[in-house]
Amino acid sequence: MKNILIIDDEVNVATFLSKFLTRNGFNVTTASNGSSAFEYLKNNKYNLVLCDFRLEDTDGREILKRIRSEYPRTGVIIITGYSDIKMAVELIKMGAYDYITKPLYPDEILNTINKAIETQMALMDNGGHEEAHTSTETKDIKKPIATNDFVVGTSRASKELIHQIELVAPTNYSVIIIGESGTGKESVAKSIHLNSPRRDKPFIAMDCGSLTKELAGSEFFGHEKGSFTGALNTKIGHFELANGGTLFLDEISNLSYDIQAALLRTVQERKVKRIGGTKEIDLDVRIIVATNENLQEAIRNGKFREDLYHRFNEFGIHLPPLRERGKDILLLADHFLLAANEELGRNVTSFSPEVIESLLSYRWQGNIRELKNVIRRATLLTEGNQVQIKALPLEISTYNKPQAFENTYNSSPPVNAPSRNDLKNAAMEAEYETILRVLREVNFNKTKAAEILNIDRKTLYNKMKANNLDR
Repeated sequence: MKNILIIDDEVNVATFLSKFLTRNGFNVTTASNGSSAFEYLKNNKYNLVLCDFRLEDTDGREILKRIRSEYPRTGVIIITGYSDIKMAVELIKMGAYDYITKPLYPDEILNTINKAIETQMALMDNGGHEEAHTSTETKDIKKPIATNDFVVGTSRASKELIHQIELVAPTNYSVIIIGESGTGKESVAKSIHLNSPRRDKPFIAMDCGSLTKELAGSEFFGHEKGSFTGALNTKIGHFELANGGTLFLDEISNLSYDIQAALLRTVQERKVKRIGGTKEIDLDVRIIVATNENLQEAIRNGKFREDLYHRFNEFGIHLPPLRERGKDILLLADHFLLAANEELGRNVTSFSPEVIESLLSYRWQGNIRELKNVIRRATLLTEGNQVQIKALPLEISTYNKPQAFENTYNSSPPVNAPSRNDLKNAAMEAEYETILRVLREVNFNKTKAAEILNIDRKTLYNKMKANNLDR
């Protein structure tokens, strides 16, 4: 029988944990403070300690330090409130196995404890060579693995981002990625997945912004054949598809309140039932969500569930806008230039000094996505091996240069420009410019853009894809 020591000065919590774990086959001892806890540790061997972060005579940090020093074979799990999560992450860096948050959920507690004890037993089987939980899982990961769209920059903001990815990737924490549209939230999510123990399992991305209320349940949870009109075949939902790996939910703030409630139950219980089905399917899924909206404000306005937010917000990453990343812009531009050369079969090798100046001075409201589209377009328009200023869109080449804008606007069109008498080209260009202008005005918030354009979100997504604005 495995021995567990609970350190918590809240009698109700300690009693609940003791009874629950005893019923599940553990031998449990409880202590209400650090002093009595170390008396128990001195006279008994424990596989695991569950320690509340805040105690009357000490705190979780001091408990962990001493256990790691005096009882290295004993694992430690921190019990914490949401306000202490950042500290809990630091404690994991110091050697804690994991943390669990209040309110406590039995399934989550039992799952975390069993994994912690398995890890401790594996360490003893390896001759007692102790390593922190995170280091055992990541000893082969020396630096973040990047995706094709993720470029490691040199700015302070980029270095902090890399540090956060290195810190959270090896854990199972749910992550909220917050940033303006186009800042690369999905690329960061993929990088977290690739640097995690789940790297060989599925990474499933789901765009919540394009879901209708009617389809959301089926997309998340799947459905059985015949469960509703139009359900001609059994469908596997995204949670099942991601089982064992990572599920990335983009634009999470666009989900309806009803779907948020169903999502909360699945996240809490780690089980999913297809629509029309009777069998519950166990889930082992890491969840990463992204938003370009202020979820705290959405909670205050009654548009987003606070309990769901806290479930997701075990670790938060804020992505800086491109305009705050300095010379990272040029690193990204070089990266996209190489990709565009490969895509288009070109051999464009550099940017002219004027182009470099324009790229660095422009505000980039569309962030990395906008830069990528600009470089692809410029590569297509460049005839030699260096991108010249005329290959950039007018709003970028004349940014902060009103006189240059007037001169360009009043000049004759380039020789190779499409004929303005070609109605198809003119219509496509007008649609592209209108959509891009509105997206910039609303900081690339697609829901607001669709309202202004008087179309539904799905139509906007389709038009963005057709105009290459969704990259």
